[in-house]
Amino acid sequence: MRPLRVGQRPKKPLSAIIKEVCEGWSLGSHEHFALQLADGTRYYITEKNRNDIKNGSILRLTTSPSLSASQLHERIQSSSMDAKLEALKDLASASRDITFAQEFINLDGISLLTQMVESGTERYQKLQKIMKPCFGDLLSFTLTAFVELMDHGIVSWDTFSVAFIKKIASYVNKSAMDAAVLQRSLAILESMVLNSQDLYQKVAQEITIGQLIPHLQCADQDIQTYTVAVINALFLKAPEEKRQEMAHILAQKQLRSIILSNIIRSNQPINDEMAHQLYVLQVLTFNLLEDRMMTKMDPQDQAQRDIIFELRRIAFDVECDSNNSGSIEKRKSMYTRDYKKLGFINHVNPAVDFTQIPPGMLALDNMLYFAKHHQDAYIRMVLENSSREDKHECPFGRSSIELTKMLCEILRVGELPSENCHDFHPMFFTHDRSFEEFFCICIQLLNKTWKEMRATSEDFNKVMQVVREQIMRTLTHKPNSLDQFKSRLQNMSYTEILKIRQSERMNQEDFQSRPIVELREKIQPEIMELIKQQRLNRLCEGTCFKKTNNRRKPDKYWYCRLSPNHKVLHYGDLEESPQGEVPFDSLQDKLPVVEMKAVVTGKDCPHMKEKGALKQSKEWLELAFSVLYESDEYLNFMAPDKHEYCVWTDGLNALLGKEMTSEYTKADMDTLLSMEMKLRLLDLENIQIPEAPPPIPKEPSNYDFVYDCN
Repeated sequence: MRPLRVGQRPKKPLSAIIKEVCEGWSLGSHEHFALQLADGTRYYITEKNRNDIKNGSILRLTTSPSLSASQLHERIQSSSMDAKLEALKDLASASRDITFAQEFINLDGISLLTQMVESGTERYQKLQKIMKPCFGDLLSFTLTAFVELMDHGIVSWDTFSVAFIKKIASYVNKSAMDAAVLQRSLAILESMVLNSQDLYQKVAQEITIGQLIPHLQCADQDIQTYTVAVINALFLKAPEEKRQEMAHILAQKQLRSIILSNIIRSNQPINDEMAHQLYVLQVLTFNLLEDRMMTKMDPQDQAQRDIIFELRRIAFDVECDSNNSGSIEKRKSMYTRDYKKLGFINHVNPAVDFTQIPPGMLALDNMLYFAKHHQDAYIRMVLENSSREDKHECPFGRSSIELTKMLCEILRVGELPSENCHDFHPMFFTHDRSFEEFFCICIQLLNKTWKEMRATSEDFNKVMQVVREQIMRTLTHKPNSLDQFKSRLQNMSYTEILKIRQSERMNQEDFQSRPIVELREKIQPEIMELIKQQRLNRLCEGTCFKKTNNRRKPDKYWYCRLSPNHKVLHYGDLEESPQGEVPFDSLQDKLPVVEMKAVVTGKDCPHMKEKGALKQSKEWLELAFSVLYESDEYLNFMAPDKHEYCVWTDGLNALLGKEMTSEYTKADMDTLLSMEMKLRLLDLENIQIPEAPPPIPKEPSNYDFVYDCN
């Protein structure tokens, strides 16, 4: 179709512009034409999105979305295989545009595609032996068009038949299937499960974990990613009573070891989407512990009490026989003594210690696992502490309960996975009982740190704080195995923690005197001005922002930067993420700073109110901000990370003359103020700074020592 360059944005309606262009080129029936971007996206221009067009963009005069949809609806029903294939290819491409999608859906296009998948494929399968490439492409384009149309959220997923689900599942269950067809089929199943509880039950009946496992062993990381995504979706939507059963099946099928060998330890680097899916699987796996974590121990339950008796038996090599010789009082005294050595708070009835939730019964499970699977370390720890003075012993029972609670907090057991997180730990995929092994390593670390700190019972909370810091700092290195985690912890001794703390903070005691406080107050405005200038300089450099975050669609980018005189925000769309700064002449849109009214963040942003799906995501809310300007217009931002969010909200608030309140401003203030104070007080090292100024001496008896130099 004919290209059209838009030099400026006319105020007249699009229909009038299209009519004028058609008349200029002697084209009749202007209602059958529309404007479309001439770039790779080929999106239709509507009244709603016309303001997003950059000045100077090249547009195409093409057939209208309604006419195009009608033509494709007819073409994909052609009896000619080649014509049908070409039509489906065009449909898969055109369906990315929501304007076209709406028109095609209005023609009942979704139903037509599902009918083709349900019934039409039998005829194509007969041709598969002689036309295998054509069959694969035909089905691939059909499913691609279906996925693109459904991604717009116009049609409910609950409308699909069991026959369609069975057909899609059959493509996944086949051992040899075209890679593109398999990938689209997995994507459809994931969306079905996530968007409909009714469809979850139907999909769960058609797909088994055993049929998904082989797809994890292929070399195509996209197929592996979608396979893990389907497993996660089934896991996430499964009723609570079925999740443990599903976890047992996953263990039987050796899912963990297959993921470890074929994905985590493969030669291919793990992309962001795969990292996200592994993180989700990690979270869902640990969430299976929530039930035990929130279950109180029943002090009257004999089976639960027997676990405590087993801990005593293993530690002290005694039999818990109620018919032992001796009086009841003597046996009670013996039990009380042993429970005290085991470090329980309640020496008479230790079951009471496990009524706190969290960690509930999970702590007792961990203790029993440690006692049975690391028996030598368990016995050595208990006997070693029971031989110390009372005030210096590390209480195993109390420590295990508090440590289990801490590990649940660190791993966020019970919380739903975040939508934008990639923070998975390879070491948790190296063992079937990774949480229990994690506990066993950390309880030995706690005992070691207790000895290094020469702690007493009064220091219990201090020891737990140090252990938490040791664990958190080691996890940031993402150890590849539990052995590597244990090895790194050995180097993270209490002495090392003290050195790190000392390097990260200044000694607060030396900076509490009034003269020092007054000096800090005097310096703070200078530092704040320095931070303000840094923020504005960063705005002048500019930042690339994403427009969308649909993982199945290519990202769209736009760039925004502040003019050097701090008077205008320049912004504009980009084809791809830039490697450096984007020059001002490439950014066609402008927003004068004087027209800016306010900066709003989080759920107050207009684009967060519009995006219903995003409203539930805490991560997106924490990165969203908008600039409101005259006539109630707004410029919406979605920061790439927390740092850019703080830089831009600080800089925009500074332009408006408002206070910069981000956490990064506070951190920068603390760092710069600390450095400046240290530099100014360098000459006063080891000198006691008085709380009050020195007294003024008495006046001299005469001023004969004063000379008039004139």
